[in-house]
Amino acid sequence: MIHSNCNVLIIGFGPTGAVLANLLSKYNLSVHVVEKENKIYNLPRAVHFDDEIMRIFKSIGVYKKLIKKTIINKGTKFIDDDNKLILDWPRPKVITDNGFYPSYRFHQPDLEKILKKNISSKKNIKIEYNVELVKIENHNNFVKADYFDNGKKIYKSICADYLVGCDGANSFVKNVIGTEIIDFGFEEEWAVIDLILKKKNINLPDRTIQYCSKKAPATYCRNVGRRRRWEISLSKSKNYKNFLDEKNIWKFLSKWITPNEAKFERKTIYTFKSLIAKKWRKGRIFIAGDAAHLSPPFMGQGMCAGIRDVSNLFWKIAYCCTFGHKEKLLQSYETERFENVKEYIITTIHMGKLLNSIGDLNVSNTVKEKQDGSGTMTSIKPPLGPGLGSRKDKLRGKIFPYIFFKNKKFNAFDEYYDKELILLSKKELKNKKIKNINISQFDEVLKFFDKLNIEALIVRPDRYILGSLDKKSDMNLFINKSILEFG
Repeated sequence: MIHSNCNVLIIGFGPTGAVLANLLSKYNLSVHVVEKENKIYNLPRAVHFDDEIMRIFKSIGVYKKLIKKTIINKGTKFIDDDNKLILDWPRPKVITDNGFYPSYRFHQPDLEKILKKNISSKKNIKIEYNVELVKIENHNNFVKADYFDNGKKIYKSICADYLVGCDGANSFVKNVIGTEIIDFGFEEEWAVIDLILKKKNINLPDRTIQYCSKKAPATYCRNVGRRRRWEISLSKSKNYKNFLDEKNIWKFLSKWITPNEAKFERKTIYTFKSLIAKKWRKGRIFIAGDAAHLSPPFMGQGMCAGIRDVSNLFWKIAYCCTFGHKEKLLQSYETERFENVKEYIITTIHMGKLLNSIGDLNVSNTVKEKQDGSGTMTSIKPPLGPGLGSRKDKLRGKIFPYIFFKNKKFNAFDEYYDKELILLSKKELKNKKIKNINISQFDEVLKFFDKLNIEALIVRPDRYILGSLDKKSDMNLFINKSILEFG
């Protein structure tokens, strides 16, 4: 058996694992990734991500390549069987606080190729494909994993400071943690049909349409290039397994499109589920993405949630690898992410009920009812759950905005900080515990501070605010108390 060691072992190299590897590559850490498949799955799966996720992509250096492979999503309309508007969820083409447009469409194989190529030259990142996990052992000071290399036909083992399971819904790592699963009760069979148009000018909507119906709920998605997707509920059908026969599919799609206008790229049946693990961690072992939670796709937040997971986790693990194990810091991963994911799942379930015409407009607290009985919805932005920082702090757990510069060396303030906690204050501060940036030279940042009437902020590497300081408080006490939060 071949033995090796690393700081962080990542199980799974889909989007969640690949983003985690990219985020960790910023540090002087050894990272080992193992993936059971031997190549990228070259067919559509996830098709949407939002502004926060694009900000993360920008931070790891893939924005310029990725933006060429995306289109801006204009939003979603919910309509009934009479083509009457029930709910409008517009995604206006405006820059959000995260610095990007609210919603993007993409082709997952394109994203995975870009993410993986971005770290292919990193000497501190090692990637192995076509391997099968055999055993994981959780020790006090390290994690040991045994696996079989199917290519070389040999057994290997690796010891790591920390292990993160990004290995999907059927996660091996989740079974090692041994967590109970919370089931929110939404479980339905849906057909997912991906088509490629044969012609450019076909009269189809340029946004997502949710067709609300008790008999045949369905979703239409405008995707990049000539790609289009339909998701069709099969829960009312007794013979749903026969639905994938091409004649049956075209019969259902006939009011929108014909075989002369498009060809199949992929057709499959998914069971949409609404699940979340009670435990996301055991000792030095963590789970993220689909291994930790599953949601129906109606909000397009499945992949997004996984990327938010690892954005929350990467810097905490890196901090522990550098400064020693911090129990409270690591425990905050589960508590901060759980409530955020839970709210997305519950909102998505409400959307699913509306799609099935058994729910009402009470999808979220962001819906406003209009005089004609329809509603307009804005995107939800769930805060972090309890974890680091004081919950009495009105800014704690909120995203620090993406601030653009007009006449500076860098285009945005994000480029001034990247991988460590920073203190933003209106004056120079000599405190070795934390990096300090004097914002007096940045008019755009000063405006933000003055608007909130604050003196200082501590911003985390994931761009969330750890804590804020008003003008009356003691600066050093604020710093010491914030750092002590790490345990």
